[in-house]
Amino acid sequence: MTTGALSVFLVEDEALIRMMIADMVEELGHHVVAEADNVQDASAFAMTAQYDFAILDINLMGLYVDPVADLIERRGKPFLFATGYGPELLPSLLRRRPILRKPISIDQLKAIIESLFPVAPKSGSA
Repeated sequence: MTTGALSVFLVEDEALIRMMIADMVEELGHHVVAEADNVQDASAFAMTAQYDFAILDINLMGLYVDPVADLIERRGKPFLFATGYGPELLPSLLRRRPILRKPISIDQLKAIIESLFPVAPKSGSA
């Protein structure tokens, strides 16, 4: 279970898929605060937008999202990949990141968000 509403930076080049993921994010009680469909815009948002975590498609119009992932990692923000590809297309340092496999289900998205933002169990003593 997460700690409440989270802000999400969404990077996906297919408009319908981006809308579908944004809808799932909202249905889970979170908010998409920035969206991009290409590496250039995504790089700018990665450094300037205020977000809790990012969802990144691996391939944006034929370009890999690695530079964007690097920028997000430098900010210390968590992120996951949403892709139909496997982790073998990622640089080895990014392969440890969670991967949401397309077609995406809301249950998969919820589980990954909860793994990124676990809630500490409540202590029995004050």
